[in-house]
Amino acid sequence: MNPPPDLAAWLAERAPSLAPVLLAIASACAEIARIARRGELAAAHGAAGSANASGEAQQRLDLLADACLSQALAACPQVAGWASEEHAEPIASATHACRGDCLVVFDPLDGSSNIESNISVGTIFSVLPHVLRSAAPTTASFLQPGWRQLAAGYVVYGPATVLVLATGQGVSRFTFDPQTGAWWLTGEGLQVPAATSEFAINASNQRHWEKPVQRYVAECVAGEAGPRGRDFNMRWVASLVAEVHRILSRGGVFLYPRDGRLPLKPGRLRLLYEAAPMAWLMQQAGGAAVTGTTALLEVVPDVLHQRVPVILGSREEVERIVRYHADPNENVTWQLFKHRSLFIQPHA
Repeated sequence: MNPPPDLAAWLAERAPSLAPVLLAIASACAEIARIARRGELAAAHGAAGSANASGEAQQRLDLLADACLSQALAACPQVAGWASEEHAEPIASATHACRGDCLVVFDPLDGSSNIESNISVGTIFSVLPHVLRSAAPTTASFLQPGWRQLAAGYVVYGPATVLVLATGQGVSRFTFDPQTGAWWLTGEGLQVPAATSEFAINASNQRHWEKPVQRYVAECVAGEAGPRGRDFNMRWVASLVAEVHRILSRGGVFLYPRDGRLPLKPGRLRLLYEAAPMAWLMQQAGGAAVTGTTALLEVVPDVLHQRVPVILGSREEVERIVRYHADPNENVTWQLFKHRSLFIQPHA
């Protein structure tokens, strides 16, 4: 039996025009994996004492990961520029800004709140066309809807370092071999099961959710006695990469919905760096991804760090949530704990 192809051989056959860009990203992620494995031994843990473009505190590993990717992309002739969640403005390549035909956006370290707990974190990336090749890219160059992506994927730094990649021909999985430095193909044609009995949401925000999400989660929690007629499991890792990787492995639905806390900030996750790349993967794996009312791949960003609500995963569950958003009644038939909480004794 022939051994599986490595990433370089696979790209040479499947996506030769994108190979230099994707190999540069994969090389940077291999270095991030090496640093992450060493943890405190590499001085990679702890706060960096700075904030990113959105005012969030940066971790040391955030900055190390950002530097790894920036250096790799700067050396790639096809990359005209890149935008990172860690920077307020995009960066035009010093040498390839007017010749490169691709733009790259990335979240260098998704789930960085999990670093100290040694829970899986990851990198999310997307490759977009650079439409005006004769000019250096500006912020406007990056404001493209998700359906225009040329490739997207993520790397999860867990017990194994795994790259999940979509180039318009389905979703493939590669596993990094630290002994050889190669990424080996370990899965192809990945598909999200259409139905599921598992959902992921931060239940501590329940009081802020809109009624359609309240209804959906309440029905799941009601289990066999509820309108769904079956029991559901709930998961929450606080790392989008880990959540999506689980969904690709066994199905499920992930919700980070709009809530009522900050009306002018309709969502938590960033469209360009997180939502659109994962929506691209979901679509090619047979799943779905929406804001609640709109397909995520159709959303055109207004600003570089735009945030959106995100609901993605098994198609049947996502479509149900969309129907609930379209329901003019938006009634919550099943409250999460009805009239009693975990701390209230039932009436005698």
